[in-house]
Amino acid sequence: MSDARTYPARPFLAVSAAILRDGKVLAVRRARKPAIQLYTMPGGVVEAGETLFEAVTREVREETSLEIAPIALAGHREAIQRDREGRVERHFVIMCFAARWLSGEVVLNEELDDARWLEPAELEALRTTDGLSEIVAEAARIASR
Repeated sequence: MSDARTYPARPFLAVSAAILRDGKVLAVRRARKPAIQLYTMPGGVVEAGETLFEAVTREVREETSLEIAPIALAGHREAIQRDREGRVERHFVIMCFAARWLSGEVVLNEELDDARWLEPAELEALRTTDGLSEIVAEAARIASR
């Protein structure tokens, strides 16, 4: 299945949220490629005209049904995937935010097949996207201020 995000002419700007609730962070498992079966943070691509806070709030709501309050940037990641010939198949620049849970409970959908509220140290036992533990640690530090 091909889409505009496959073999892009430029990187796509995306956002994600390390959502903190009672000292735990939400980890979601992707049900689709390219990150299928990996735990990560909810998020997605920024739409034209959105601020980063608006985008992360919308993406979290769409993916999980949760309402959040973004706090601050906790870091960034670049996800670059190349095909067998070395061509860039996918390229995302992901702005990762610390956020507080406001309301709602996670509702799974076609994008997510599992969601868990975990102590940050519990992430080490899961298959995660690159750098997830570091982003969560920074988000927890920011949220504790």
